[in-house]
Amino acid sequence: MSNAVNACFNPSKEFQPTSTTPSSSSTLVMSTGVIGLRLPITKILSAIPTAHSALSPTHTSWLLAARAICTTDTFPKLLSTTFTLPSSPTTTYRLSGMTKGAGMIHPNMATLLGMLFTDAPIPVKTLQPLLTHAVDRSFNAISVDGDTSTNDTLAFLANGAAGGNPVTSLSSPEGEAITEIVTKFTQQLSQLVVRDGEGATKFVHVRVVNAPSFSDAKKIASTIARSPLVKTALYGKDANWGRILCAVGYTEGLSPGAVVPEKTSVSFVPGDGSEGLRLLVRGEPEVVDEKRAGKILEEEDLEILVDLGGGE
Repeated sequence: MSNAVNACFNPSKEFQPTSTTPSSSSTLVMSTGVIGLRLPITKILSAIPTAHSALSPTHTSWLLAARAICTTDTFPKLLSTTFTLPSSPTTTYRLSGMTKGAGMIHPNMATLLGMLFTDAPIPVKTLQPLLTHAVDRSFNAISVDGDTSTNDTLAFLANGAAGGNPVTSLSSPEGEAITEIVTKFTQQLSQLVVRDGEGATKFVHVRVVNAPSFSDAKKIASTIARSPLVKTALYGKDANWGRILCAVGYTEGLSPGAVVPEKTSVSFVPGDGSEGLRLLVRGEPEVVDEKRAGKILEEEDLEILVDLGGGE
């Protein structure tokens, strides 16, 4: 549910099992909202039969559920797609997902609820590492305000109803295919949270390339994304690349030699995919076209590209 986060309370006092309490083996409880508000468990339990009787596979029902979990969201976040797998090319599988969240958004999933559903045959032992891989590159790679929340939940359900060969390994052709599909899907779904961020005026993609490792690149991108000085520069349409470079430099926990100033480059890439504006090239400042920089920063979508040149 939304509105009450159900945090800051003694669980044993908040939820006393009764004869009407659903079996824990078939029920997932999710909650987010205001910290310190008690979860109205009696109201929730009494509404379960009504919710169950209204189950339907229609788009209207899916949209109703996506709207029901909104709190400060300004729009429901719901996506769906179809795909095939190498071992079952004639079988069409479905993947649907919904999420909510707009504030208190930072890696570790932030203040949000998310649900993914597929009819593909993916066993639990494959589903967990698949979800972990995808979330590391999506929900755990977004930031709005830099504040990590007290709680959040992302569930992935696969019932195998469409049939076909089970995906038993992520290193198999089927596993590699489903990994790419689910990762791309969760990225698209999580980006809706950023676009709906409380007070957000821009959607900025921070891309770090030629880093020694994925971990190094992610740490640097995260540091840039949560920098107040970078945010104020972007909001003020100021191409102050020094603030970006500074964030790169103070990123904690990097591999030795991950950042070499003389190899580092910074660019702005317009959201329309046109040629990027180079700000710093291999440690040397460029003469910046301020007029073009201003036009790029006027747009809602922008990419900050940091090329580490391979580090040391």
